[in-house]
Amino acid sequence: MQTAHQTALTAKHAVLDRRIAAEAQRPLPDTVTLAELKKQKLRIKQEMMQI
Repeated sequence: MQTAHQTALTAKHAVLDRRIAAEAQRPLPDTVTLAELKKQKLRIKQEMMQI
């Protein structure tokens, strides 16, 4: 059973995934933005793995 915290992390992870995909599809993706989004996604994934 997932806690509210786990559910929130999963939702944030999905949002970041969509933002990364959207940024990558732009004609000139901002590499700095992409890198920051990927770092955020990795931190959330690591936190999810610790639970």
